[in-house]
Amino acid sequence: MPSHPRSWPDGKRVAVLVTVLLESWGENKSPTYFTRTTPLKPGAVDHAGIQWSQYGAKEGIWRIIRVLDACGVPATVLANAKAAELHPDAIRQIIRSGHELGAHAYAQDQYLLNMNVEEQRETIRRSLDILESASGRRPEGWGTPLYSWSSDTVDLLVQEGLRWHADALDTSLPYRQKTRSGTIVALPHSEFLDNRVLRASPRDFYDVYKDTFDYLYAHEPMGLLHLGLHCHFGGRPLIAAMFFKILRYLKEFPDLWFPRHSELVQWFLAQDVEDLSYARRFFG
Repeated sequence: MPSHPRSWPDGKRVAVLVTVLLESWGENKSPTYFTRTTPLKPGAVDHAGIQWSQYGAKEGIWRIIRVLDACGVPATVLANAKAAELHPDAIRQIIRSGHELGAHAYAQDQYLLNMNVEEQRETIRRSLDILESASGRRPEGWGTPLYSWSSDTVDLLVQEGLRWHADALDTSLPYRQKTRSGTIVALPHSEFLDNRVLRASPRDFYDVYKDTFDYLYAHEPMGLLHLGLHCHFGGRPLIAAMFFKILRYLKEFPDLWFPRHSELVQWFLAQDVEDLSYARRFFG
């Protein structure tokens, strides 16, 4: 059995993954969460919610890119293909700034769980085609909106040639997931995205990530800290300020690794192990 790795490349102690979500909704659709506290009547078109969601591509992604560039941190942007259709200039800037583009289905309000196999296949393929056209490169990875995958989804991702997905909820580190059609690398997603503080203090975003990092750095060498935020909320100044603050704090540590998702996957596959399980790391 291959030896289990004990650190990230070059002896780095903690890896930091940054995921940015660039999302668009269908006609007259909007996020299920919003800063409004009083609900509208059932069936009403939420014009304010629709406008709120459009902030992400209009302004949010651009502010987030500036923060990332100022801190020298690369990110992976999971984008709805519809966002690429509506805002190709944002997609081009993501690539120009050296960030990775992953697929996030076509529209944020389309749930794969509600589709049959062929509908899922068509949605996955169409999304990849659109994002490839907009960016000049076919995405290598995928994140399913709202974790709405079915028992067929991961196998379909393998069939379309994807190397990784970010839908794993049963791990803190990558592992090889086998399907009928082959193997794909399953990556964990962030447990505390920006919308967790929608009606709370934005400072909670900083505190949670700082405290988590401090714990990992002190007690779990080869830990993984995964920061995640949405362009339509995290791209606003009140959250972007906290995002900037936590990145600057992390950059004070020289022994951190800031990979894009595909870089993490490439390193993991080179280790020739099935997983990086907690049990083997600390009890093996």
